[in-house]
Amino acid sequence: MQIFKLTIVLCLLSITVNAQKAKVSWVSTTNENAWVKKKYKPIKSKKASDISISIDVTKQEQKIDGFGGCFNELGWDALGMVTPEEKQQILNDLFSQEKGCKFNICRMPIGANDYAVDWYSHNETEGDFAMTNFSIDRDKKRLIPYIKGAQKINSEIEIWASPWCPPSWMKHSKHYACKSNPEFNDLPIEWSNTEELVSRFITEPKYFEAYALYFSKFIKAYEKEGIDISAVHVQNEPNSAQNFPSCVWKPQDLGIFIADYLGPKFKEDNLETDIWLGTIERPQIERVDDVLQYKNTRDIVKGVGFQWAGKGAIEAVHAKYPEMQLMQTETECGDGSNDWKAAEYTFNLMKHYFENGANSYMYWNMVLDETGKSQWGWKQNSMISIDSKTKAIKYNPEFYLMKHLSAFVAPGSVKLATSGDTKNAIVFYNHDANEVVILTYNDQDIQQELKLDIANKVVKASLEPKSFNTMVVNLN
Repeated sequence: MQIFKLTIVLCLLSITVNAQKAKVSWVSTTNENAWVKKKYKPIKSKKASDISISIDVTKQEQKIDGFGGCFNELGWDALGMVTPEEKQQILNDLFSQEKGCKFNICRMPIGANDYAVDWYSHNETEGDFAMTNFSIDRDKKRLIPYIKGAQKINSEIEIWASPWCPPSWMKHSKHYACKSNPEFNDLPIEWSNTEELVSRFITEPKYFEAYALYFSKFIKAYEKEGIDISAVHVQNEPNSAQNFPSCVWKPQDLGIFIADYLGPKFKEDNLETDIWLGTIERPQIERVDDVLQYKNTRDIVKGVGFQWAGKGAIEAVHAKYPEMQLMQTETECGDGSNDWKAAEYTFNLMKHYFENGANSYMYWNMVLDETGKSQWGWKQNSMISIDSKTKAIKYNPEFYLMKHLSAFVAPGSVKLATSGDTKNAIVFYNHDANEVVILTYNDQDIQQELKLDIANKVVKASLEPKSFNTMVVNLN
């Protein structure tokens, strides 16, 4: 009799639980059909699901700060090819907090990068240690209008900045490049050197002091333009000798610059801009350690930014420096393919970075012309392409992939640890809305059934072949 009563209780409990229907919103993207808003209808099949994921909202990991891309000169030039109305629509699609990607953290270069129109710095007057001739006039033509266009849509957008190269006269070679390439630069062959861990910057006190002043003047000049620089990453890819603007640093020298010059200068000038160690593009944690363990550098540096092969270091850095903020600073840009395969690759990058502690994720070029080429020859992907001949605008698969996260994972959300078939899923929890956001990829050529167990709710849905899917499950 006792067993019979217990069975009845369990059955009633099961009915009660299943009766609590989940409130689900769902967007799906395939290569053929992008951003399709689907109506969720629970699947009642009792067969085992192809993908089954258990989600516990108490298993919370890192906080998510947001998503964005990089403001580059060639991107603004590409936007100049379309009508003002089309340009505004593109900016809305990137920055609108209602219907766009909701980008809230974006990068910009300090001086020229490989997607500048040509080489420049903010002071090319050799020996001007007082930075008398410092100027951001060049940026008023492209970068500042680009940023202000975004600010008009989202006034709260954060801008962080990084140099690819200091003023050329601060390097031993007196040239912006580190690797000679007669097709794209005029660096004398005797100065072409791809050796790593050897500083190309002139590591003398007066150069360090002048460079710290250069950073400070940059931040103050942008503040006058109504643009607050939230953070600086001290050197883009400090291990990479490129034929475009670049500067290799010995890690210990970066530590000296940060601890003895840049940090004190920011304090002296009462700057609220954070200092980050970025952007790290090598997998060896030792190269991070050699910077952070010099004097009080660890106390000055707010976070560490990673890109490219730097993905191999983020797990170890997260474990050793759990207090550090972490950022994926430049999604790997492919070769200009702008295809579905590139989106698949980027999804796996997203999965890797968020599984290893990243608080934010940056795309690279948001907009380019159809060639995707820099002035130094490298053809790369962009979220949006504009044909220079026909003026046709194309939203590439990676645009939708970025939006599948950025439009739903609100700043302040947390990454959730999950169990089950999680190979192709990333899960977040938004405290304020009490909702779970799941991005999952069906990498098969056939439909697959997805089952989500969240608290006392079960969500079952059929995922189209080769599709990205964002599901938002409201727990109220």
